[in-house]
Amino acid sequence: MQNVTLIGIDLGKHSFHLHGQDRSGHAIFRKKFTRTGLMAFLATCPPCSVVMEACAGAHCLARQLTSFGHQAKLVSPQFVRPFVKSNKNDFIDAEAICEAASRPAMRFVTPNTEHQQTLAAMHRVRESLVRDKVKTTNQMHGFLLEFGVSLPKGEAVIKRLSTVLAEQVLPAALVQLLMRLQAHYGYLRQQIVELEQALEAHLAQDEAAQNLLTIPGVGPITASLLHCELGDGKHYASGRDFAAAVGLVPRQYSTGGKATLMGISKRGDKNLRRLLVQCARVFMMTLEKRQGRLAEWVRALLTRRHSNVVACALANKLARIAWSLSYRREAYQVTVG
Repeated sequence: MQNVTLIGIDLGKHSFHLHGQDRSGHAIFRKKFTRTGLMAFLATCPPCSVVMEACAGAHCLARQLTSFGHQAKLVSPQFVRPFVKSNKNDFIDAEAICEAASRPAMRFVTPNTEHQQTLAAMHRVRESLVRDKVKTTNQMHGFLLEFGVSLPKGEAVIKRLSTVLAEQVLPAALVQLLMRLQAHYGYLRQQIVELEQALEAHLAQDEAAQNLLTIPGVGPITASLLHCELGDGKHYASGRDFAAAVGLVPRQYSTGGKATLMGISKRGDKNLRRLLVQCARVFMMTLEKRQGRLAEWVRALLTRRHSNVVACALANKLARIAWSLSYRREAYQVTVG
């Protein structure tokens, strides 16, 4: 065990498969542990590099391994797959993780902090509640339409549903069901409001997150998700790397010396990419009130490109600005001229 320099872990819910290598890449051990046995083994193991696939449970485990003195690294699963040999099993997966981590040009994922994971969990719950709210609204509209009642669009009519039902002749069981859906809708709406208030409270406690709020068109929801993804920005080499990680750069398909750039790659967090595009559209909707070089750049681009293309280009620009503000720990300043 003294010669081990690299350990690959194939993560599971209850069982964990380990593959250990020395400095020359020769296999030293293969072991299987439960979660308790894994922590006991790694706590007594000499400090080395421990590599895992980046997944939901990897970030917490990476923080624990760092406290043991190990160098924890996370590899994207798509970069591990080419190194998996035939007759796939858990030990071969762990060996493939070691092989991928041994490549000198391999890119690793920086483990998230507890604060970042908490913000991400809050965002996922909010998105789930928003989907449930939309589904509940659609159900109420659909049930009423089946009985010949067509409601106008918008949330205002849902709030006064009892008044609408009083004007119609409908089965009592259906009315009771619709009132139950309205109560559920009100509960979901209240939960969303409370979650948004909690996100804003988190933002108020962090100066770096407050700097992100100064970006034109960016609100609390986008700023908190940007802060969750970026942190201090140091795990991205540049703003372009961050924009590429979000999927806002052109997808390249070049061969034979001929460069071909296609649509955006749509990699990374699709929710963050969607929010950045929405922020870009908000900026474009209020463009006549905007000043500075960014607004001038958007105006010039709109004269020769479709608004959808400009929205994606501006979202790319906003992602780069967000990285710059997080890395330099400063607020956005409007530049004129």
